[in-house]
Amino acid sequence: MGAMRFVAAAMSLWICFGIVGVASDASDHRYNAGDPVPLYANKVGPFHNPSETYRYFDLPFCSPEHPNEKSEALGEVLNGDRLVDAPYKLDFRVDLDSKLVCKKKLTKEDVAMFRSAVTKDYYFQMYYDDLPLWGFLGKVSREGKTDPSEYKYYLFKHIHFDILYNTDRVIEINANADPNALEDITEDKDIEVEFLYSVKWKETNTPFEKRMEKYSQSSSLPHHLEVHWFSIINSCVTVLLLTGFLATILMRVLKNDFVKYAHDEESAEDQEETGWKYIHGDVFRYPKNKSLFAACIGSGTQLFALTIFIFLLALVGVFYPYNRGALFTALVVIYALTSGIAGYVATNFYCQLEGTNWIPLLPWYRTTAPQMVMAGFLPFSAIYIELYYIFASVWGHKIYTIYSILFIVFIILLIVTAFITVALTYFQLAAEDHEWWWRSFLCGGSTGLFIYGYCWYYYYARSDMSGFMQTSFFYGYMACVCYGFFLMLGTIGFRAALFFVRHIYGSIKCE
Repeated sequence: MGAMRFVAAAMSLWICFGIVGVASDASDHRYNAGDPVPLYANKVGPFHNPSETYRYFDLPFCSPEHPNEKSEALGEVLNGDRLVDAPYKLDFRVDLDSKLVCKKKLTKEDVAMFRSAVTKDYYFQMYYDDLPLWGFLGKVSREGKTDPSEYKYYLFKHIHFDILYNTDRVIEINANADPNALEDITEDKDIEVEFLYSVKWKETNTPFEKRMEKYSQSSSLPHHLEVHWFSIINSCVTVLLLTGFLATILMRVLKNDFVKYAHDEESAEDQEETGWKYIHGDVFRYPKNKSLFAACIGSGTQLFALTIFIFLLALVGVFYPYNRGALFTALVVIYALTSGIAGYVATNFYCQLEGTNWIPLLPWYRTTAPQMVMAGFLPFSAIYIELYYIFASVWGHKIYTIYSILFIVFIILLIVTAFITVALTYFQLAAEDHEWWWRSFLCGGSTGLFIYGYCWYYYYARSDMSGFMQTSFFYGYMACVCYGFFLMLGTIGFRAALFFVRHIYGSIKCE
């Protein structure tokens, strides 16, 4: 009954916040010739800094006297969308040729603002019948010159809209600038610009249900799929090797230990115990900072549940490309709904901890930091290929749609994390070190540190991001994401180690 209430509450909130498609208020409209079709201007910003965006009319475009802002769902607000009526009128199946938007007098301050935007490769984003479209504001003409002071800067002043339709529905739209309609904005001076646009409609046989396929084609090309499958095979091989390694430990080493300890009990009662059996009286003593430890386990469990729910929604097709902000809305709503999980797990686990604690000295290579490096490397190696596609989607302009592969990689990540943590826990106990609680959690979560290290590589080697604002956004948000991974994977590692410890100590006789 509790699970049914949770699902019902979640579905109600998802519908209210527009996750299940309610936010897409124009995506299923049918039109007659001459009917107005909604066109919203969303934002502008430098192409290489996707997090640095501004309102469309922050630049001195042609604007209506009273711009009508679209009411936005929670996810759209979190996504940074700023939808407002665009200055272009694209009625259904109405062709236009060099239609005047406005004659605008640009002051030298306006010219400087446009020139700065063109220098930084500013782009605009709009939505037409919920179809996204992009375009650049202008171009820089270098003509073989190396001195930036000799460059020429031009503003595009004529946009061509090419729109495809199927009977009474919009299927596709593209925006292209006329390369011959340029306004020189190299110098700071007052100028008058005529902003124009043209519209050309063409019929297509593409069904309405497939109109979003072009936005996901880049991630579905054969070359990219080949790399994806190579990543999956590489990860599977890693898992098989690690599984075989651990199977050897569990089947041979532990079996020998059980036989040895059973023989020692029968042959000599006063024989000194060694190995992991020696610390049977200390291995379940509670760790230091048990309140913090319980809180970490509770938060990690909540984030794990959150991730599973997000994957389930993705696999059933909730996060289709033009459902703006659905992912962010789902994260907020499900995080709130799963907060009780964190409280329950943390409280329950805290009540289970009891006893006292004391520390033996260890060689440096058995301390926490070296083991965290070993524990984080293998899980990270299983996912690093997929990380590029995720980063290119989150911090770039690509659209990620192959959630099935991502889910497989996520499962592999969980398996490798659990296995490597169990292996390191065994070696720790075999060295007669009973303080495995925090160690297993830190080793399991260390993959989050490797992911944050990958952020530095991606920023400097695989992207063109720059500027204080974009840099702070990138590293700040990724620090939060990697901390979430640290908690979640740390919980997975600890739970696997706890199961392992209880199993092996439940299989021996101890006085």
